[in-house]
Amino acid sequence: MALRVVQWSTGNVGRWALRGIIDHPGLDLAGVWVSDPAKKGRDAGDLAGLDRLVGVTATTDAGELISARPDCVVYTSMADNRLTEAVDDLCRLLRAGINVVASGPVFLSYPEGTVPPEVVEPVRQAAAEGGSSLWVNGIDPGWANDWLPLLLSGTCQRIDQVRCSEITDYSTYDNPLVLFDIMGFGTSPDHTPLLLQPGVLTLAWGSVVRQLAAGLDVTLDAVVEQYERFPAPESFPAAGRTIAEGTMAALRFTVSGMVADRPVLVLEHVTRLRPDLAPDWPQPAGTGCYRVEITGEPNYVLDLRLTGGDGDHNTAGVASTAMRLVNAVPAVVDAPPGLLTALDLPLTTGRGLVSGTQRPGS
Repeated sequence: MALRVVQWSTGNVGRWALRGIIDHPGLDLAGVWVSDPAKKGRDAGDLAGLDRLVGVTATTDAGELISARPDCVVYTSMADNRLTEAVDDLCRLLRAGINVVASGPVFLSYPEGTVPPEVVEPVRQAAAEGGSSLWVNGIDPGWANDWLPLLLSGTCQRIDQVRCSEITDYSTYDNPLVLFDIMGFGTSPDHTPLLLQPGVLTLAWGSVVRQLAAGLDVTLDAVVEQYERFPAPESFPAAGRTIAEGTMAALRFTVSGMVADRPVLVLEHVTRLRPDLAPDWPQPAGTGCYRVEITGEPNYVLDLRLTGGDGDHNTAGVASTAMRLVNAVPAVVDAPPGLLTALDLPLTTGRGLVSGTQRPGS
């Protein structure tokens, strides 16, 4: 029997998740929640950008969807700038006995050692009260820096360092709030955007190094963050805006898990708004990639190149974030109640998704 699933939001990631639920042979779309009143009453197929209607209309009434008691909610509402509200949403769903897979808040992907217990305990308590499970994941933090490096690590004789990098051009990333308000692209060197305020990088990506440490049985002495910015050499257009000369046009940061004074587990981002910027920084494979480097015996460099159907790497990143969640729904529904991490789930595959192999009526 198909699992009844509600899609919560229809933004960048939500649209892809909605398509995935509609087309997934093991899932049945049970509802769609939207924050925009203009989307209320629209068919899910229309909101997903499909060429067909599916007979499920969107609502702004969260209570209506919760009272329907779906098996799972795919929660993709923006959380970066509304952490408290997002945690409250998740607790409400969990307390109602509804399992949740979510794209954020990202620190919940592995909160141990990253956020204080008082932040996480309400989530755990809500899950216990409702007998439900929550799993937060995506691509980064997510499968590009949890299962992917851990898979490679299983073929090593010795590991000196694991480095997981996102190296990409964000000029086609369709999220102005993230690019300009949170990351600070196009701002002056004396401005400190939200992402670069002390501790925020570790809050967002400390979960990556902490989870790798748990998976590799490493005790970390500290987690440290570093960043550097590269100014625009001249004014140029990017992501629908003009990046003025001298303002931030490229950003590189690391969040490193330390043993003594040695970085052993490193999360790195190299983000540009134009490919020729900061030429001495790491360069991607293709227009953008996720890179896993293991130094040890043997040494590995794995470059994962992503391309969407439109040819764009940012489209692929958003789509894979959504489908990482959607395809994990059955495993999360079957899991014991609680706050889950990638280390808790079995291998999630694209079961039933090979074109032309779906059973009639599925």
